[in-house]
Amino acid sequence: MKRSAFLSFAGGALIAAPAAAASLTGRIGSIARAMPGVLGVYARTLAHGPPLVAYNASERFPTASVIKVLVMTTAYALDETKPGVLDEKIVFHTGDLIGGSDFMANARDGQRFIVRELIVPMITLSDNTAANLLIGHFGVAAINEIGARAGMTRTHLARRFLDYTAIAHHNDNLSTPADLGRLLFLIEHGAREGVATIVSSQHCVAMLDIMLRQTDRDAIPAALPPHIAVANKTGEIEGTRNDIAVVAPFGDSPFILAVMTKDAFDYGASYAAIHAVTRAVYASVSRSA
Repeated sequence: MKRSAFLSFAGGALIAAPAAAASLTGRIGSIARAMPGVLGVYARTLAHGPPLVAYNASERFPTASVIKVLVMTTAYALDETKPGVLDEKIVFHTGDLIGGSDFMANARDGQRFIVRELIVPMITLSDNTAANLLIGHFGVAAINEIGARAGMTRTHLARRFLDYTAIAHHNDNLSTPADLGRLLFLIEHGAREGVATIVSSQHCVAMLDIMLRQTDRDAIPAALPPHIAVANKTGEIEGTRNDIAVVAPFGDSPFILAVMTKDAFDYGASYAAIHAVTRAVYASVSRSA
């Protein structure tokens, strides 16, 4: 199937609703009402039909670092239109270094990195400086264009990470659980079915492999049995705790889960809600498998 045809098809192709969909939605609603702040959830399998649950799924939330998955996707997408992008060099200067950069903290002034070297710590360690170097290299417009191509109609990258001037002017990076779930669906479907979606199947596999090496496992992965592989990306800023994941990406019953919060300053309660949502969705998928 051609990529353009698949993307058009995938827009209306959500998962088959199980008989317990109403009870799952009710359970997610109860979790949301018990959590101080706003909770958004989107979950689906790879089957066609409606999602397992879509609770505040089209509402915009601050992305924090989960939008780094779109930055990664942009790198692979641009490499397919202009081979060699993944090996282009980016020069680091000490003035580029910002907080939340465990990998880049040891970089030397003037040190050169290739794009693919920066993608890995941006995802696995959520390195903010690596992300900013990539955003600067590709440009905000190019990244938003890839998001639009993926059908992420309510997603907008407005600024680099820790850009306090932009933050003061309320220029926030925003997305929805449904948009981020859609991006993960395209990646998982491409990897699993061997078809081109937003990028080639080989690049979809590469992105999942990187996400499987995520070091922050405190949200969605923490609520799942330890033998379940999870390709996830977390994100946190003040009032927000997010996690998006492909659960069991190479297993028999993979599913997509995106959980976002905002105006949620009791972080223990936020994590408890994410864990409760994860357990409820996993139980629903397991019963239907």
